[in-house]
Amino acid sequence: MVDEGPNLVTPDGLAQIEAHLARIEASMKSETNVLLRETLARDLRYWEIRKSSAEVVTPSNDGAVAFGSTVTIQRKGREKTSHIVGVDEADAANCRISFRSPMAQAILGARESDVVEASEPLGEIEILAVRATESR
Repeated sequence: MVDEGPNLVTPDGLAQIEAHLARIEASMKSETNVLLRETLARDLRYWEIRKSSAEVVTPSNDGAVAFGSTVTIQRKGREKTSHIVGVDEADAANCRISFRSPMAQAILGARESDVVEASEPLGEIEILAVRATESR
C-alpha cells in the first residue's frame, strides 16, 4: 500500500529507492518461479510509484527541527538522538524516524532548549540539539 500525501525523502532515501529498483529488476531477469516473479513485479510497481512521487528535501539549517534534521531530545529521563526521514527510510533500530511518526510530529518546528508538551505516552520532550543532516 502506498501512503497518502507527499512522499518526502532525503537524498539518501532517494538512493535507497533506486537501489531497491535495481535489485528487483536484476532479480526479475533471472527468476523463473511464477509466484516469485509476481511478487517481484508487485514490489517493482511499488518502488516505481515511490520513485515517481519522491520529493527530495534538503535539510534546513535554520535551527528548527525539520524533515532531515538530526535531533537530540530528553524524555522521561533518557536522552536519544534521531534522524527525521521519509516513510520508506524509517528504521527505528538505527534511530531513523518517519516524519509522520507521533514523535516527529510533536517536535517539528521546535528549537534547541524548547520543551514540548506532547500527549501521553510521549509526555514532556526537551530539545537538546538540532542539526541539519548531511547525506551519508
